[in-house]
Amino acid sequence: MYPLASSATPISSTCSIPWAVLLLFRILTARSRFSCTDTPIMSPALLCLGMGYTSLLEKWLSWASSVVVWHVDQREAICGSPASAQNSGNATVVVCSRCRDEMFVTAGNNTVRVWELDLPNRKIRPAECRTGHLRRVVTCVEMADDDSYFYIGTSSGDVLKMNTNSKLMTDFGPQKKMFSLGVTTLVLLKTGNSIVGTGEGIVALCKGSDYQVMKKIQVQGGVTSLTCRGQGHQFFIGTNKCQIYRVNYTEFKEELIAACHNEAVHDIVFPFGISDLFATCSGNDIRVWHTPENRELLRIVIPNVTCHAIEIMRDGKSIISAWNDGTIRAFTPETGQPMYVVNHAHSLGVMAIAATNDCKRIISGGGEGQVRVWEIREMTQKLTEVLKEHISAVSCIKVKKDDRECVTASLDGTCIIWDIVRFVRKQMFLANTLFKCLCYHPEEYQVITSGTDRKIGYWEVFDGSVIREVEGSASGSINGMDITSDGAFFVTGGDDHLVKLWDYKGGAVTHVGVGHSGNITRLKICPGKKNIVSVSADGAILLWKYPDLH
Repeated sequence: MYPLASSATPISSTCSIPWAVLLLFRILTARSRFSCTDTPIMSPALLCLGMGYTSLLEKWLSWASSVVVWHVDQREAICGSPASAQNSGNATVVVCSRCRDEMFVTAGNNTVRVWELDLPNRKIRPAECRTGHLRRVVTCVEMADDDSYFYIGTSSGDVLKMNTNSKLMTDFGPQKKMFSLGVTTLVLLKTGNSIVGTGEGIVALCKGSDYQVMKKIQVQGGVTSLTCRGQGHQFFIGTNKCQIYRVNYTEFKEELIAACHNEAVHDIVFPFGISDLFATCSGNDIRVWHTPENRELLRIVIPNVTCHAIEIMRDGKSIISAWNDGTIRAFTPETGQPMYVVNHAHSLGVMAIAATNDCKRIISGGGEGQVRVWEIREMTQKLTEVLKEHISAVSCIKVKKDDRECVTASLDGTCIIWDIVRFVRKQMFLANTLFKCLCYHPEEYQVITSGTDRKIGYWEVFDGSVIREVEGSASGSINGMDITSDGAFFVTGGDDHLVKLWDYKGGAVTHVGVGHSGNITRLKICPGKKNIVSVSADGAILLWKYPDLH
């Protein structure tokens, strides 16, 4: 068994291997920060720089709400203390001093504290900061370069300036028109001005201490991070809609440089015979991606509905999609313009969709278990037949090359081979599982299936008998699979977060890809067998290099 190699930077997720696991509480970690000597971490010989130690400050959000200081090199906790007073709320933000390893600041719901670390005695001592009559929920903290002041953004939409030595608020603003949906992040500039990011998606250049807005731009989604480049001539914006923008300071105009899904990705499909393009669906949008550049080419958004499945017609002239409002929608792949809409296609949402190779019919599967065949003409879309055998949602549909049969998988534990000329059932596979995915072998004499029982089943098309069952996963459901054009290998992915390449005849795993942090929902082998693309419930799209098997 060999590892799969990631052939490029993941389109919408980053992967890393943990250097150390610091375990203390089985609760949520709110924020963590490295001290100002964090750069020598990768070179232990340089740890004598600064204070001679390297510490990781980690704020734990729990009923006790504690702040813990870690020694990274020794991988152990140095000391800890309750992060806020009993009459205050939880602390959710921690920021380190820019000059001293012994000082850091925590803040949160009506709490702001400056801490001093006493390393020889393994203690941290807090000092409460006073904000006068103001009561605020702190969302971000930024330290001045010389540590004389720090600035806190609040959910109320204002910024408070705090004196580090006296622990008193010296100023706040804006006092009239506050920022809508709160100040989520801010950056201090050497000119004395600041850049403020808000929950409304506004990024504003503010003047001095009165925070008068001089310039502003609107981005998609609430701002979650701001990072300056170099001397501040350029900065980057991250949002909760998984967008990254680049802004030149002088022009103050945004440029979208990276984007990805911010919800679970439900399906992925390649155009017939093309490996450089693929489409995905997630939430209320469909996106088309360019593989060589890992770049989004097209986005189709339908508000307030969810897309469950997509298919690209073999002639490449339309993208057909299945939606939870019971509608089938078709779009042009170049512009994303609507072509036609089939309303009320299914009563409990359209869960799966496929098209015949002659591009004249669509087969859809619904949440109620019905399989419906639609005749697609230039101006009309006509319901041809309703196939009623499944008693639960249809999860996957595959069509035979001659367009005379299709096979459907359902959460009721059955897979059915349909004659879509005479519209009758030909065979049925039964198993004690919820079927999630299936594939025809390219020679179409066998079907492979999998689902929640973690087993991969080989089924005979002729009589519906099971030929072989292999254990597909040690934990969790298998949610997606795809097979190579020659039928020699297939890939699977599921709740174990692993991409596995299998030898079809041997029924054994040959390669494993580790990188996903969420449940894999679907995956596909590109037509030229250059890459494998997998998508997951955390919104990630990962591109894997197809191994050289010769």
